[in-house]
Amino acid sequence: MRKVISIIIAFVLASSLSMMAQTINHSMNRIEVCKQNYHTLFGGKALTGQGTDPEMMDILQKFIFGEVFQTGNLTLKQREMITCITLATMQTLPQLKVHAGAALNVGVTPEELREVMYLTAPFIGFPKMLNAVATVNEVFQERGISLPLEKQGTVTEETRHATGKVIQDRLYPGGIASVMEGLPGDMGKQVEQFLTDYFFGEIYSRGAIDLPTRELLGYCVLTTLEAESQLRSHYHGNLNVGNTPETLTAAVIQCLPYIGFPAAIKALRIIKEEYSRPVPAENNLVRLSKISVDPTQLEAYNAFLKEEIEASMRLEPGVLTLYATAEKEAPYNVTILEIYADRAAYDNHLKTSHFQKYKQGTLSMVKELELVDVKPLMPGLKIK
Repeated sequence: MRKVISIIIAFVLASSLSMMAQTINHSMNRIEVCKQNYHTLFGGKALTGQGTDPEMMDILQKFIFGEVFQTGNLTLKQREMITCITLATMQTLPQLKVHAGAALNVGVTPEELREVMYLTAPFIGFPKMLNAVATVNEVFQERGISLPLEKQGTVTEETRHATGKVIQDRLYPGGIASVMEGLPGDMGKQVEQFLTDYFFGEIYSRGAIDLPTRELLGYCVLTTLEAESQLRSHYHGNLNVGNTPETLTAAVIQCLPYIGFPAAIKALRIIKEEYSRPVPAENNLVRLSKISVDPTQLEAYNAFLKEEIEASMRLEPGVLTLYATAEKEAPYNVTILEIYADRAAYDNHLKTSHFQKYKQGTLSMVKELELVDVKPLMPGLKIK
């Protein structure tokens, strides 16, 4: 027994020394990373020891640019867009002006940066959005960027509702009708239409930045505002357009130095809860797709199918299984076991760009298609 205890103590001491060494190396690395990131962003030197509060600036710069900027899978361009929209939401305009310049320095285009500011309007209102736009415009003017910038609107009075509905359905299948039901004067219908026509139709449809980026940035605004119920729905909206839970987590951590730990931890807790929430097996949609392929185009078909399955399994959390098989004696007869978390996950899958590419690319290759909905005899059973 004593021998076992001695071994454990030796192991703990060795581990402690190893951790101390790693901490020292990490401290050295974060200083180097801090200096490099700071120079890339702002063109100057970090950790100079100058100014009225050199100690706090030392803590701030090491933490933000040496540690937070190393956390997660975000690019510098993404990090600065997140930082700018967070500062705009908080209305900390002097810091926004500094980071607007940094955003341009790491490749954010003027049009992209303007769209980041415009995106705040549905979340924080027009007056605060205009404050942020005016601040960013000062940076543009100082850099000789002509205003107004190129237009990015994509809808007309006639198309904004239909366009907004498509975007809204992709993000949140089923809409928000139930949330608005029961408002006095039956005005919930108007609020629902405002969201569809204005929020999604006129703002989310604009150019310069794509839908996944808009939804990710929207999540950062909601994190800053501590809007708990919207954080839950927008978590799933992000997944529906291809953003991963890891990317969402990294984005919230990028907000942390500016909004503080309480607000960031609230958003991270929601991500953890939604990420860990099991989908009841009885809600799964299970289907057999029986496909007869033109034998002369079988190789091309298989390439399309492989690409589609790999993308679906990588990008769509609601796609649980896509298991494709071919008959040994007749390889042009393909059967796919498809398991989706629920009907909404299946509907979202049909709207994805990778499925549409597969569907359109194989139209001339598929001779027959039979879709058979089946009921698992042992729901929830996993394939080892």
